[in-house]
Amino acid sequence: MTGQLIDGKAFAASLRERIAAAVPAFKEQAGRAPGLAVVLVGDDPASQVYVASKHKATIAAGMESFEHRLPEDTDQENLIALVEALNADDAVDGILVQLPLPGHLDEKAVVMAIDPDKDVDGLHVINAGRLANGEEALTPCTPLGSLMLLKDQLGDLTGMNAVVVGRSILVGKPMAQLLLGENCTVTMAHSRTRDLPAIVRGADIVVAAVGRAEMVKGDWLKEGAVVIDVGINRLAPEPGKERGRLVGDVATSEAVDHVRAITPVPGGVGPMTIAVLLRNTLVAASARAGLTKPKGL
Repeated sequence: MTGQLIDGKAFAASLRERIAAAVPAFKEQAGRAPGLAVVLVGDDPASQVYVASKHKATIAAGMESFEHRLPEDTDQENLIALVEALNADDAVDGILVQLPLPGHLDEKAVVMAIDPDKDVDGLHVINAGRLANGEEALTPCTPLGSLMLLKDQLGDLTGMNAVVVGRSILVGKPMAQLLLGENCTVTMAHSRTRDLPAIVRGADIVVAAVGRAEMVKGDWLKEGAVVIDVGINRLAPEPGKERGRLVGDVATSEAVDHVRAITPVPGGVGPMTIAVLLRNTLVAASARAGLTKPKGL
């Protein structure tokens, strides 16, 4: 068996097209465009790239993009004051504070200051609680994008055995809740799970989000499983090269001989994150305007 590489870039492009197609109807009914505010503190190069990409994608979808770039030494009080101002701004439907924040700032307190109905990153405990209760919730972008890719590959997930390797609030925990919501039997595993290979071998679906380069080996995987590799790790550079290769948490070159399909790194889950952020913004805008959530999103 040679597994298919799941083209997350193509799926994300299709999702962005569907979102852009739904925005005009929102504008007509609400009298304005959906608005996404992104807050960046400091000048971390990777964060700057992410914020620029989000701005470009937001504008391309026909939405309003509000960028707030703050200096590295911004204090907690001023950052919280900005978040509260964005909470009160009717033009803003989604608020995303780019993480990680500089070390002197309390990330949890900042996230908790965001209005849960504008929390398009899905990290507020109220949204986590809504998700756990099976209620409509703004859900972290990466796990929701991962679920979309799984359903595109497998259709109905009912009754499937799923293993989520990793227990972060950003990916692992919400991923498990989403899979439960699709009637999977879900095991949450992590780096300290006893006999992790045996646990993974029983899974029809494997979501690897543990942050260890190529930790999940090919012979850990059940024949015909579908694997979502959320990890992104840079290896040490090879001789004569400035930068090392990007790899996931799964040894893809081994895995493809066992699985039905797997997301590559890069080009798998990564492109889905911004597309789902736009989706969450439109969903939040629709709810705030008292409109029905657009179909297909």
